[in-house]
Amino acid sequence: MSESQITIPTEKSLAALVYFVRGEKVFLDADLAMLYGVETGALNRAVKRNPDRFPADFMFQLDAQEWENLRCHIGISSSHGGRRAAPYAFTEQGVAMLSSVLNAPRAVQVNIAIMRTFVQLRRLMDNNRDLARRIDSLEARYDEQFSAVFDAIKQLITDEGRRKGKPPIGFL
Repeated sequence: MSESQITIPTEKSLAALVYFVRGEKVFLDADLAMLYGVETGALNRAVKRNPDRFPADFMFQLDAQEWENLRCHIGISSSHGGRRAAPYAFTEQGVAMLSSVLNAPRAVQVNIAIMRTFVQLRRLMDNNRDLARRIDSLEARYDEQFSAVFDAIKQLITDEGRRKGKPPIGFL
């Protein structure tokens, strides 16, 4: 297949393949293999041949509970006939390292698209943080204004706030 015939996935389609596991945005090995146009076993063998390139913060294997939760989340049926082992999860750095160990012709182009997706996700998260900060500042400002109103009401209710010289209304 020539370079002009390689179909590069869009950021939107790639974003759907990103999962949050152990506080990290990750891609699963089977999804990456599909994107790179290689078999999952071939991808995992390439990774295992280069263990120094994939430290724990680049790639990790899901534990049984994480895999079960993810299977329920994704909608994968029972494990019968499927994978024998839990999948590997690749962080952003691990995905970047994959292009150096895979000999697939589309690895570089797919990696570029994946890196752009991670950047886009980071921007979205930053925008959400900015929005949360703005809301917090608005709440603080309005809380201060309302506390002044409540202080004024409290002062009116207490003895200090009553007008001097006027008899109190009601039973004493």
